[in-house]
Amino acid sequence: MNQSNLQNRSPIRRQKAEIYILITLLSFAGSVSLTRLFLEITGYPQLGNKELHIAHVLWGGLILFIASLLPLLFVNRWVYPISALLAGIGVGLFIDEVGKFITQNNDYFFPAAAPIIYAFFLLTVLLYVQVRKRRQMDARTELYYILQDLEEVLDHDLNENERIDILEHLDRVNKKSTDEDISLLAQYLHSFITNQKLEIAPENVPFWRRGQNKVLAFEKRYISRNRFRAALVGALVAWGIFTLSYTITLLLSMHNPAQLSLTLNGLINPRVVRNATGLTWFETRIGLEAAMGVIMIIAAVLLAIGRDRRAVLIAYAGLLLSLTVVNLLLFYYDQFSAIASALIQFFILLGLLRYRNRFLKSITPE
Repeated sequence: MNQSNLQNRSPIRRQKAEIYILITLLSFAGSVSLTRLFLEITGYPQLGNKELHIAHVLWGGLILFIASLLPLLFVNRWVYPISALLAGIGVGLFIDEVGKFITQNNDYFFPAAAPIIYAFFLLTVLLYVQVRKRRQMDARTELYYILQDLEEVLDHDLNENERIDILEHLDRVNKKSTDEDISLLAQYLHSFITNQKLEIAPENVPFWRRGQNKVLAFEKRYISRNRFRAALVGALVAWGIFTLSYTITLLLSMHNPAQLSLTLNGLINPRVVRNATGLTWFETRIGLEAAMGVIMIIAAVLLAIGRDRRAVLIAYAGLLLSLTVVNLLLFYYDQFSAIASALIQFFILLGLLRYRNRFLKSITPE
């Protein structure tokens, strides 16, 4: 097999792959969170009898199997978001029981299970970030995407914007291609797409796009830069004080050994601290949380005095460190109640990114 054949068999990333990964991410997080919440509320019921126990890992495996079958059975584009949704649900149900897989006594409540699940989620987030990056496309990739878009013609759902998008792809193919077969196919497709007899469907804006447009219009009209800045300052200060609360509580209890013991018993889950090492990691967690709290308050002060770029950079770095490192300890000690903390940090991070994209892109550095 010569080099050209090897190149022609190289993999091509699927169009809208980042959307499918995002759907998997969200359904994965929702599957684990809702499963734990349901089991906590209902007292951890079991499906089965004295001999059998139908664990939800089996349902997760079944859903994963269905998710893998769908794109093998059907070629329609609508299959992929459904498959992504089922894959996230299935892997959530599966990995939720990881404690049983890694312990001799099949301990569902094994303390390390929560950080393992969270770490797996972070790795999937990293995959999403990498897939989302824009890459240069060669003529072969462009043509693959064109052929996928032609599904709209077969379903009589090709609108004018999609037709224009296909024509732009074809123009890039003609500029980049050095392969005569690809160039010839692009010419035929150009003639077909520009044919006046081709049926063009009316523009049908999906509901989620309409909702997004309404949110953006509301934001533009009512959320000015000063209001956005004030909201971020408040969020950073509140979160900074909250993350410092453990340290403050311990410091206030230091003068009274009985009160300190009572405070530690309230902060430390006895299931996860079984030796001195566990306590050492708890001390590390307290120190890191205190550092994150100080960072958030510093960022809030800088943002309040107009040092926007520096404030956003510091807060972004602090939140990223907290989400990727500190939260692993939080999930070990607080278990799945740490999901709430992770969500709050994530939403503050999204707010910072939105503020930067709206107001700082066109401003010169400080």
